[in-house]
Amino acid sequence: MKLPESFSETIFSSIELGLILGSLGVVLLTDIVYSAFFLGFVFACVSLLYLLLDSDFVAAAQVLIYVGAINVLIVFAVMLINKKQYDNFFSFWTIGDGITSAICISIFLLLSNAISKTSWFDIYLVAQSNKNKELLPTDNIRRIGSELLTEFIIPFEFMSIILLVALIGAIVLARGEQVIDLEKEVLQSEK
Repeated sequence: MKLPESFSETIFSSIELGLILGSLGVVLLTDIVYSAFFLGFVFACVSLLYLLLDSDFVAAAQVLIYVGAINVLIVFAVMLINKKQYDNFFSFWTIGDGITSAICISIFLLLSNAISKTSWFDIYLVAQSNKNKELLPTDNIRRIGSELLTEFIIPFEFMSIILLVALIGAIVLARGEQVIDLEKEVLQSEK
């Protein structure tokens, strides 16, 4: 996208602010439906970032897959779950929450360190040399498909296995709740 430098920086800053506020909304809100809507907002902001970076295909895939499919699925799943709302923010802080927080903070610090030590000038030179080759948009799509099915086939397949395991885990958890509900109904009917 060819935009003036100051306008591009303003758009980038507002998208980044939307990402930060949306992410905080996902994490800090106690109503899970609002958190799911904020997650959709974060996905939309990420797709706008891809558009700003001239990655039209990735932006369209982000909107179609994450905003259109996964977030809608999350919203429907959340609306089907009848969980209690907790009023107190720290009422159920467990050891698992502490471990998760420690892992997330360590990943954040590791990524911050990697970003600060990266030579961005070398990346800029590679991007400039690629711009001079005048690639067509269809060339980029072919290249993405070729890379996914040749060099990145193992991570691609590993990701599908992870998604399959998550799907099986969700089914087991959903069936487990149904079994517990049925046992409660049987016990109440016997009384």
